[in-house]
Amino acid sequence: MEKTIRTETVDEFFDAIISLQGKEELYQFFDDVCTTNEVVSIAQRFAVAKMLYENKTYIEIAKKTGASTATISRVNRSMIHGNGSYEKIFERLGIRAEKE
Repeated sequence: MEKTIRTETVDEFFDAIISLQGKEELYQFFDDVCTTNEVVSIAQRFAVAKMLYENKTYIEIAKKTGASTATISRVNRSMIHGNGSYEKIFERLGIRAEKE
C-alpha cells in the first residue's frame, strides 16, 4: 500500500497553516509544532531546490547550504518527478531559472 499525505489529520494541519496571518505567526506556530532542526531541514531543502532551479551545481549547493549530496539528489528527484510545486512557488516569488 502506497503511503499518502492526504489524510484528515494532514488536511486539518494544512488548514491551520493557511489560517496563519503573517510571518511572525508562522514563526510562532512552527516554533511550537516543530523542533528547530525540523524547520531548518525543511528550509534547507527549499534552498537546495531554489539553487537547483537556478542551475547551480551540486558542489555549489553543498558548499552554500551544507546539504549532503544525498539530500540534493533527493530534492532534485522531487523536482523532476514531483508535482511542480517548487516551480509554481518560484514563479510566484519572481525567482527566475538561470539558463545553462
